Amino acid sequence: MDESLVDLRASFTSAGGSRLSYADERPEDRDVQGALWARVSQSLDEHGVLTGAPLWRMVNPIRQRETMLRLRCQFCREPARTQDGILFVLSAEECVPEATTTVRTAQPPFCLKHARMAPRRCSHLADHGYVALLAQSAPLYGVIGTPHRYAAADRSIHVLASDGVPVPYGAAALDWMVAAQLVRTLRAFKVINLDDL
Repeated sequence: MDESLVDLRASFTSAGGSRLSYADERPEDRDVQGALWARVSQSLDEHGVLTGAPLWRMVNPIRQRETMLRLRCQFCREPARTQDGILFVLSAEECVPEATTTVRTAQPPFCLKHARMAPRRCSHLADHGYVALLAQSAPLYGVIGTPHRYAAADRSIHVLASDGVPVPYGAAALDWMVAAQLVRTLRAFKVINLDDL
C-alpha cells in the first residue's frame, strides 16, 4: 500500500456528503475553500521560515500554495504586486496568450528583480521559451492534485491517475482529491518584455 494512503480515510461533511480526509486532520490541511492539501516535509529555521534555495522547476507544494495565495514572489516571497499589476513568467509551452485567451496557471508570480532572472535560472523556461504577463487581477480558480476513489465494498481508498487539469473550487471532484498546486486565472493582462521593466 502507498504510504500516503495509510493516513487517508473517508469522512462525512456537515451536509452529509463523503470526502477524503486525513485520520489526524489538522486545520492547516485544508484551505479556506475546503480542499485537502498534500502533506510534505520541509526545512524550517527557528522562526518557522523555509530554509534552502528554491528549486526553480520543483516548487514545494506548501511554498507554492503560500506564494499563490498571498501573491508573493516564488523566489524571495516578497510581494509580487506592483503599481502596474502582478507579474507572471510562464513557459511558452504552457501559455501563448491572445486577448481572448483564458490563462490559468499554477506558477506563482515574481517580483521585478526575480522575474528578470527567471529565464536564466529556470532550465524549463530557457529550453521552452517564456512569456511574461502583467495581470491586473488574478482570482483563485481551484487546484491541481491527485484524485482518489473510495471502494465501499472493502472500504478502501484508491489513488487514480492525475491528468494535471485544474479542478475549480466548488466542483464535486475536490471532495476526493489531494491538492498539490493552487491555480489562479489571470485577467486583464498584457504581454510584456522583461527587458523593458
